[in-house]
Amino acid sequence: MSSILVIKLGALGDVVMATALMDAIARQHAEDELTLLTTPAYAGLFAGWSRWRVVGLPRKGWRDTLAMAAWVRRGHFARIYDLQANDRTAIVCALSGSRERVGNHARFPYTHHPASPWRGEGHIFERMRAVLASAGIDDVPALPVLPADPATVARVAAWRTAHGMEGVRYVLLHAGASARRPEKIWPHFDALAERLTACGLAVVWLGGDEDRALNAAHARRCGIDASGALSLVELAELGRHAAFAVTNDSAPMHVLAASGIPVFGLFGPSDWRRTHALGQAHNVIACAPGEHDLTTVSVEEVWSRLAAAGLTAQ
Repeated sequence: MSSILVIKLGALGDVVMATALMDAIARQHAEDELTLLTTPAYAGLFAGWSRWRVVGLPRKGWRDTLAMAAWVRRGHFARIYDLQANDRTAIVCALSGSRERVGNHARFPYTHHPASPWRGEGHIFERMRAVLASAGIDDVPALPVLPADPATVARVAAWRTAHGMEGVRYVLLHAGASARRPEKIWPHFDALAERLTACGLAVVWLGGDEDRALNAAHARRCGIDASGALSLVELAELGRHAAFAVTNDSAPMHVLAASGIPVFGLFGPSDWRRTHALGQAHNVIACAPGEHDLTTVSVEEVWSRLAAAGLTAQ
């Protein structure tokens, strides 16, 4: 039995996508001890991963990098999968003492890597598939994995009951985005929510603390405001009982892809071909070619996509 380390520090959407890679690694190393090194902000995502030891270490500055490298070296890992593959984690791998180091770049310190250089072209998940293939792992489905432990299932069930959602067909909407990227916000969620409500679907507005004001305004017109009510793993569990979701290009889009429901991601200024949620490329709703303004995507266009998928019938 060997000791295997996976390194994935952030950001949130990338961590969620990496769960598909971790699931494949776990199948490959069925008899080995598995450890994930991440940051404290994301360690809670893996509460339901019973096979994995999850360690969250800070990563700000050179002191944290050297402390991380020292921790890894003490672990005596037989193989490291560096799914972060930036300069910081390359240093950690170089100082690790591990014989096998799997990474994204065809250079030291990696012993296993794709033959071609990486210049950011294409979807990062496809590149990560190639990274794993270089280490002998070929079967990597494009489906993120966020299992819920029994306590999480119970909390979400209680939340649904408290909000009268048992036996109700509902849709999840995330109308917010990073405060640094307001151009990624589709401005017609209110009109969409009213049409969804009219056809018998309950609406749940998702988001964190930064979305409270926006969601409160939406919920005054219709729907349930769930701002800050759910952890990310709880969000994935809530999604498993939903009909579908409509989101901006945001972290909840990636989390809900783990729920096994259709997730319609709205893309304007960002290139959906590089950042769409795993397994959801066919549900992308993007601006017309050459257009980057989300205001040009109409409610009718979104509605027609939902109707074509058979999701609006009462």
